[in-house]
This record gives sequence, C-alpha cells and structure tokens, in this order.
Amino acid sequence: MAVAPILSDKAAGAEALAVFDDIRAKRNTDYVNNFWRALAADPVLLRATWERLQVVMGPGHLDPLVKEMIYVAVSVTNNCSYCIHSHTAAARAKGMTDAQHGELMAVIAMAAQTNALATALQVPVDDRFMVSAQAPDAAPA
Repeated sequence: MAVAPILSDKAAGAEALAVFDDIRAKRNTDYVNNFWRALAADPVLLRATWERLQVVMGPGHLDPLVKEMIYVAVSVTNNCSYCIHSHTAAARAKGMTDAQHGELMAVIAMAAQTNALATALQVPVDDRFMVSAQAPDAAPA
C-alpha cells in the first residue's frame, strides 16, 4: 500500500500537471505512471526528479539500453519492485531480449555473491585497482 497519494490529473495541482504534460509530450504517450503521480504531492520534488532523470537517462556515452539495464541491476540490488518492473519494461522497449535479461540477472546474482564474500572476508583492495594508482586512461589489469 502506498504511503503517499497517487494523484490523478484532477487531484494534482497546476505545477504537477505541467510536469505530467511534459512527461506525456517527451514520452509520446498519454500515460503517466504511478511513480510520477506519487511524487506529484510535492511538485518541486516531482519537477527536480523528472529533470534529473532526463539528464541522466538522456543521450550520453552509454547506450540507452545499457542505461536501462544498469537501472534494473541497481533496482534489483535495492529490492525496489516498482523500479525493477518499470525499468525492465523500458529495457524491453529498447530491445532487451529474454536472453539478455537472463544474463543480466545472472550477472546481478554473481555480483551479489562475490560482493558478499569480499565484504565478509574483508578482502583488502589491490593497490593496482585504486584510481590513484592508475594513469587516467589505463584499464585495470
């Protein structure tokens, strides 16, 4: 059960409606999902989150599908059911196949296991992996 109201267009204020209209226009849809509707109770937070999301998920050095898959991985790690479903749907819309999804889940599970082992064993970080020990364009060995 939500702890914030999921505001309809009728219940949302003018500031929130302006953001809803921008979401609809930029996504070329008439649908505004529950995440944005929950944030609508705080129009300043709604606008700031929408604007930041457009920057982070917009054109850049990473492929849009890669960005969505990273979003899924972080959402799985944070156990955010809403974000897992939302960004899996977005990744599928950007072309993620069932095989890619399965491989993504395997990588997430592997990382969770090795992260837990490294943390439990308190394995010290190798000097060569430290950013300060690398030349700016050097890849870790």
